[in-house]
Amino acid sequence: MKTLLDYVSTVADIRQEKKVLHKMMDIIMIVFFAMLSNADDWVEMEVFAREHEDFLRNYLELPNGIPSHDTIQRVFAIVPPEFLEGFQGRWNEMLNSGEGDRIKRLLAIDGKTQRGNSSKNQKANHIVSAVDEKGFCLGQKRVEEKTNEIKAIPELLDCLNIKGTIITTDAMGTQTAIVRKIQQKRADYVLALKANQGSLSEDVRLYFSDMGHLQRSAYKKTTEKARGKIERREYWQTDDISWLSQKKEWRGLKTIILTRNTVTGQRGGKCLWRKGIS
Repeated sequence: MKTLLDYVSTVADIRQEKKVLHKMMDIIMIVFFAMLSNADDWVEMEVFAREHEDFLRNYLELPNGIPSHDTIQRVFAIVPPEFLEGFQGRWNEMLNSGEGDRIKRLLAIDGKTQRGNSSKNQKANHIVSAVDEKGFCLGQKRVEEKTNEIKAIPELLDCLNIKGTIITTDAMGTQTAIVRKIQQKRADYVLALKANQGSLSEDVRLYFSDMGHLQRSAYKKTTEKARGKIERREYWQTDDISWLSQKKEWRGLKTIILTRNTVTGQRGGKCLWRKGIS
């Protein structure tokens, strides 16, 4: 962390000194810590900072307390892009060190459209993030459209040391090229299957529609209660994939998975089925 703080302290602040209430260094680090906790807009970043002010003061001066979300957005907008690239580089170096190994296990690749930053002349940013199971964001790429996630995911993976981790994505990221990239970097994957993978998705659906296959698959069930609702999650997994004609196309493919989420509450219930490969 000292390396990051030393680097941020060198940022050039072009604001008028007499009008400055909050240090640019503090605002950059507030954004950094908030994004590690998966905050994805300026309001969430302010809320995060106010809730964790005592923690932030271990690293930052905060001479006038926590800045408003408007101040965070306005000041962060004038931080030079090349400075942020240098910050990202130092963060990646830390992740690739022994210190980084302690926080890498399961990485979810997730794309989100940031709220509150669009205008008449600019679309809202769409950000592809790598988030671990504790909610820490380990890297990001900005793309123009959601469909560009397919190109952004390999670029994001190239910025990270993912050796020994398990990469998860939604169906948008279920691509043979992405699987090859994950395997080349010596990681594993669990990927969602939807209609965008056509015959593969249909083959897996037909396999699990056979009750005999379902009964021979490994099975696990979990039940959670929250906000007056009960959610039951069921999982079936099998390594019986020798019949799968597309097996060779998916490097490292070992199993197929079926999940069923059943949510019940006062107004009834609903059931959702999902398929995946790993």
